[in-house]
Amino acid sequence: MDFDSIIQGIAIYALPVILAITMHEAAHGYVARHFGDFTAFNAGRISLNPARHIDPVGTILVPVALFIISKMTMGAGFLFGWAKPVPVNFSNLRHPKQNMLWVAAAGPGANLLMAFFWALLIKLAMILPITEFTKPMILMGIAGIEINVILMVLNLLPLPPLDGGRMAMSLLPHRIAYPFSRIEPYGFMILLVLLISGVLGVIVWPMIKLIKLMIVSFFGLYV
Repeated sequence: MDFDSIIQGIAIYALPVILAITMHEAAHGYVARHFGDFTAFNAGRISLNPARHIDPVGTILVPVALFIISKMTMGAGFLFGWAKPVPVNFSNLRHPKQNMLWVAAAGPGANLLMAFFWALLIKLAMILPITEFTKPMILMGIAGIEINVILMVLNLLPLPPLDGGRMAMSLLPHRIAYPFSRIEPYGFMILLVLLISGVLGVIVWPMIKLIKLMIVSFFGLYV
């Protein structure tokens, strides 16, 4: 295990990870406020300041640990993390069941936009004159695309309390949505079992690879 390469990798991934998680949570808060819930606003959580969203475990320890493990296992596994969830009181929304869809979709949507932003950064780095910052910009852009697509796909899984689970609850009829919502207390345990068993990778990796390919192809990149 090359210690220098680990430090270099952490430096490259740090900003993309923090921005991906911050923008994801802030987007939930902004859209919730738009539809009438001011819970996050009153708590001071509608902010692009990463310090207000960072969770010491989910934003720092887990991504760093997963990155080191991926280096030790020659790239096996994938990088993800989480921030302090933005508080949303869905009952405060003007149309709770319908608006829940857009509040939940805002997080993955923000990650998709961020992935395009990082792809654009790579494109700019490739067309601008080469400097000592060119390679770091490209590597950071690749990391940004990867982490945002991973977060987007993971959060779109139809499993409460993930965003995909809340989107499913919004779309399902009431008679199905209520019993489905009762899965929520066990959601992360189910996700952990899927991760450890390797089933999660089988489910999400094809979609992650496809979306990454579509984004880089959109900008004519070969990375």
